[in-house]
Amino acid sequence: MTVDTKLSFDKAYIDQFSKDRNEPDWMRDFRLDAIERAETLEMPKPDKTKIRNWNFTDFNHEFKTGEAVSSVKDLPEEIRDFFDEDKAPENLLIQRNHSVAYQSLDSKLKEKGVIFTDIFTAVREHGDLVKKYFMTDAVAVDEHKLTALHAALVNGGIFLYVPENVQIEEPIQTIFWQEDPKITLVNHVIVVADKNSSLTYVENNLSHSSENETVASIITEVFAHDNAQVAFGAVDNFAANTTTYVTRRGVADRDATLDWALGQMNDGNTISENITRLVGDNSTSQAKAVSVGRGNQTQNFTSVMNQYGKNTDGFILQRGVMTEGSTAIFNAVGKIEHGGTKANSEQESRVLMLSENARGDANPILLIDEDDVTAGHAASVGRVDPLQMYYLTSRGLTTEEAQRLLIHGFLDPVVSQLPIESVKQQLKQVIERKIN
Repeated sequence: MTVDTKLSFDKAYIDQFSKDRNEPDWMRDFRLDAIERAETLEMPKPDKTKIRNWNFTDFNHEFKTGEAVSSVKDLPEEIRDFFDEDKAPENLLIQRNHSVAYQSLDSKLKEKGVIFTDIFTAVREHGDLVKKYFMTDAVAVDEHKLTALHAALVNGGIFLYVPENVQIEEPIQTIFWQEDPKITLVNHVIVVADKNSSLTYVENNLSHSSENETVASIITEVFAHDNAQVAFGAVDNFAANTTTYVTRRGVADRDATLDWALGQMNDGNTISENITRLVGDNSTSQAKAVSVGRGNQTQNFTSVMNQYGKNTDGFILQRGVMTEGSTAIFNAVGKIEHGGTKANSEQESRVLMLSENARGDANPILLIDEDDVTAGHAASVGRVDPLQMYYLTSRGLTTEEAQRLLIHGFLDPVVSQLPIESVKQQLKQVIERKIN
């Protein structure tokens, strides 16, 4: 039996929602067109994962604000864990439910023209700039029903723009905090690094455990223009009854670098897609992702490098640990387009299963439409090596301690790449909790 995908909202609701946010006409029209398209578009069909019984359309779409705070010291300890202890973050935005609870940006960056604000403020105050990037190149509205629904129902997110020749040394951080367990998050993130600029951006998505079924729809669009450098890190940690669809896309122009470090720690069913288009000559990207599955959750992770320019370099690294009755698919796709001479495409996917009922599948795919290139892949799926366990236990460790050590070592090639130390430590804590 499939879930009824008849929508519980209409154009009148979308129109009023947009008016309540004081959005410009172009954004309201964009939403209304998207909800009309959603009525006829089909659901996405992720490879080897059947989502016809997953609920993506029947949910609580109430807009719920969260309490604002004047200082990060007023936040709960579970949120403060994301900050470096030695100093308060200078460039930080916290979205509590659907509204901004805290926001700060270094005055020197403001003077240089850096824009870092919530998506609603950006649409009102920087409409022409947002319109240029909002679902026009990286993600299309009509790809499938869920992208159209997302465009129509966006109820949170951020816009980050770094002008030409501006280098940001300190990380910029966003926390999307679903405090109310009954609400639905439809977050849209746009990160733009203009020519010769550089930045590090990190976001955390988290929700509380709940018996209420809900949905998280996340679309991220990252643009690295000529000679720009972007490091994007994220830790997703949604509760077990949250069905999550995450789409993260990036476009790298000439001589640009766009690197991803993703910790995918959701406890519910998850579809996660990370696609990078290397369109400019000499552009590069590394996409590194780690996941731990538990319970009976099903997860599907797809990472793609589409290489168009000459001398591009794309690298995919995926590592997953499956426990209990969890299932995960790891797809890694490297595609070198015709004309992408001298390109290099490499990928590695490793899956470790810790129980007889856990299932993992690693699928390396290389699609090459050019002759003068280099490419390679590696994939493995297996259980803990008994010789490694024997060695560790013979040195005085218990079986549980040895297993935890092996798991952390197995995932470390990705975990160690997160650019903020406190977030890296938080991810290690999440991994520790899930494997226990």
